[in-house]
Amino acid sequence: MKRIKTVLAATDLSAPARHAAMRAALLAGQTDAKLGLLHVVDLQLMEHLRSFAGRSGEAAERRLIGEAMKELERLATDMTHRWGSAVEVRLVVGAVLKEIVAHADTLDADLLVMGARGAGFVRELLLGSTTERVLRLITRPVLMVKQIPHGPYQRVLVAVDFSERSVAALRLARWVAPEAHFVVLNAFQPPLENKLRQGGADEFEIMELRDAARRDADARMDEVMAHAGFPAERLTRLVLPGPALDCVLEQEQEQDCDLIVVGKHGYGWIEEMLLGSLTKHLLALSSCDVLVASQSRA
Repeated sequence: MKRIKTVLAATDLSAPARHAAMRAALLAGQTDAKLGLLHVVDLQLMEHLRSFAGRSGEAAERRLIGEAMKELERLATDMTHRWGSAVEVRLVVGAVLKEIVAHADTLDADLLVMGARGAGFVRELLLGSTTERVLRLITRPVLMVKQIPHGPYQRVLVAVDFSERSVAALRLARWVAPEAHFVVLNAFQPPLENKLRQGGADEFEIMELRDAARRDADARMDEVMAHAGFPAERLTRLVLPGPALDCVLEQEQEQDCDLIVVGKHGYGWIEEMLLGSLTKHLLALSSCDVLVASQSRA
């Protein structure tokens, strides 16, 4: 199993981002990984400050950057004190999304960790969170943190659809939570069921279709799990009928999970623009942290 070598936490210095930074420190300590902490001062904000305030704006800019650096260093000290991980701190002025992706590439980060929601809550409702927008651009695994970390992940729900991205999600789950109990879930829906109902098919035909879909899902789950290498005593397999989002959210609660792992869709720019309905809705509706695996990296 590949070891995570580099973890990058990107922070806007908000409370949710602080939780994410602490989770990154915990993971880096678990895996003996190099840990980076990045804060990007928005270039647009600096430009507005200069245009409105002139020379006094330059002084205000220096003060703002200085205060941000002090806060970033305090956070790094807290991360080291809490979880024992040395932290490499970096503050840059630039376009936030571009700088986060570029710094992850520079470090060749195996994992990017961010808060699921940042400081600009109203703006995020309108434009989508920075985390969502980073997910559209980046080809690396991203962990979106919602909860205050108190220890390693204990129960991890991995949603699989038997594609290559599902294999990446299973592999990444073991990297991030090697000692956890894993709940591997496939939600299946019989093909053309709605069309058959509309066409007047009786309930017996529908049940036959569902049974065939379940048998196929069970067989494919057997095949995937045979290669996944999860310890039997720390594994729960679930093959359930219904929409994927509904099943994942229900089992998150039923199984008392503290992390959901999904594979990132990658079928072109339209898919990336929409982010993928499952991932986007999980980010909005789940209670626990969400880890999105990238097929090209995991």
